[in-house]
Amino acid sequence: LRVGKFGGGRVTLTNGSSFTLDLNPTPGDARRVQLPHPEIINAARIGTTLLLDDGKLRLRVTRVRENDHLETEVINGGALSDRKGVNVPDVPLPIPALTEKDRADLDFILPLGIEYIGLSFVQRAEDVAEAQAIAAGRALIMVKMEKPQAVENMDAILALADCVMVARGDLGVELPTEEVPLVQKRIVRAARALGKPVVVATQMLESMITAPTPTRAEASDVATAVFDGADCVMLSAETAAGQFPQESVEMMNRIVARVEQDSGWRSLTDAARPLPERNSASAIAAAARQVAHTIGAQAIVTFSQTGSTTLRVARERPDCPILGLTMTQAAARRMACVWGVHPLVVEEIHSMTEMAKRATRAALAEGFAKLGDEVVVTAGLPFGTPGTTNALRVAAVR
Repeated sequence: LRVGKFGGGRVTLTNGSSFTLDLNPTPGDARRVQLPHPEIINAARIGTTLLLDDGKLRLRVTRVRENDHLETEVINGGALSDRKGVNVPDVPLPIPALTEKDRADLDFILPLGIEYIGLSFVQRAEDVAEAQAIAAGRALIMVKMEKPQAVENMDAILALADCVMVARGDLGVELPTEEVPLVQKRIVRAARALGKPVVVATQMLESMITAPTPTRAEASDVATAVFDGADCVMLSAETAAGQFPQESVEMMNRIVARVEQDSGWRSLTDAARPLPERNSASAIAAAARQVAHTIGAQAIVTFSQTGSTTLRVARERPDCPILGLTMTQAAARRMACVWGVHPLVVEEIHSMTEMAKRATRAALAEGFAKLGDEVVVTAGLPFGTPGTTNALRVAAVR
């Protein structure tokens, strides 16, 4: 949801001035600009708050005219440039998660072999179901949790989602700032319980857009996400438009690696580990973790056609790496954002003996084990049948 463009690319709105949002595509000025979203205009009422540019500017609706434009008072002014975002925290918007343009874009990109669709401004579980129907298994749905309505409907949304992102930018605009850390922890905890990969994003090393090192508060923020149990932490403007993109990646990697070396992280991770679901596949995954810990295995090797076996093992947060072997490139790429997983594409296997040999060779070749070490191997029998995780074996590297 964004405003249109301005004649000079940028204007300055002053506190107390009037500013109109309308459907007219003519370039705007300091008095008006296009808001190409009639749903917002129809839903707004006198007193509704509109937030522009990640909440930097705040407008209050003073009049709704003929359902084609809003007259507002500038409460917090400042510079406003082309195509800046619009948030309406007070009002549930009757806007589908997928616009007609989104649908056209999906028609173009889905045949190209993408792994994930980032679904923005989800409000209801039905939004996720709609995207999944369009994707038809060609891509997984990464739900961006960035609306208060999404937080209210979190359980139903996460039950359908393939992957979750805590999108703290818009979430922090639409919720009180002090609520964001609590909501982040709730979302991460809920996703972990379901075994859904969860990404924490936005402003993690924001100062590194213009500085070669982060603030200490930012370093603590990244570490907190790791302690919370996130599968991924994500950079955005730091690498997309920042002056120190490589340094940002290196710094984030150093923070994550240091946290995961800390004994306190392992203690918290073990204490927060959710109980296994009551099915054989989850029981095998939990057993793989326990066996690996007991014998000091150097890795858990999973064989999975779709990645579901690997996801279940990652949910257990074992204290050794997970080598995720799969027969498809698509599944390997999808596993790349799952905690602790090193994905690898292999040829199809047909027997338990072949499985053990392939697992130990892969662990040796990828540097996870050396001669004489042991690995735990898990897969589903019969081979190649999705959703049949039912086999567990210990194999020695020879």
